[in-house]
Amino acid sequence: QHWWETSKLLYDPQRHLYYRDVTWLHKTNARGLPVFWSRGNGWVMGGLARTLEYLPANDSDRSRYEAQLKEMAAAVAALQDRKSGLWHSDLLDPRDYPQPEVSGSALITFALAWGVNQGILDRATFLPVIARAWKGLVGQIYADGRLGNIQQTGAAPAHYLPSSSYTYGVGGFLLAAEQVAKLN
Repeated sequence: QHWWETSKLLYDPQRHLYYRDVTWLHKTNARGLPVFWSRGNGWVMGGLARTLEYLPANDSDRSRYEAQLKEMAAAVAALQDRKSGLWHSDLLDPRDYPQPEVSGSALITFALAWGVNQGILDRATFLPVIARAWKGLVGQIYADGRLGNIQQTGAAPAHYLPSSSYTYGVGGFLLAAEQVAKLN
């Protein structure tokens, strides 16, 4: 019940993305676009995958969760940076944050690969998206073994250094790695 109450409030039914919280519902960036945070949407997509993993097949809301994952998957696939294979901190406007953002990208990749592995997302449609994302994620492993381009903790998109590395980004990377490995 709480999930659907929150969705009604924060889920944009046209863009199929979540606002970070109520303070972002009417904010826009310098170009007048609403701001959808990649890590926040990665949390949601990863949360949907984890919920579906444990939700009984006969649960009356299961189809609603699956539908939301499908909608969000299509939305983020269209927003993937074709050059890096990843997503930017501000999903709709990469000009604000031109670097790829690994924590959001890793969680999105996890959810996409999980959805394909479970037969919820169309394999032919999403395998190329996942392959580009995985290549992009692996490309963020630096010579010293750190995973970089991870935005620091915060409550919204923010600027960060390419060398920024945080454990929660590594955790998302490992979740994605497990599901990508299962695709083969």
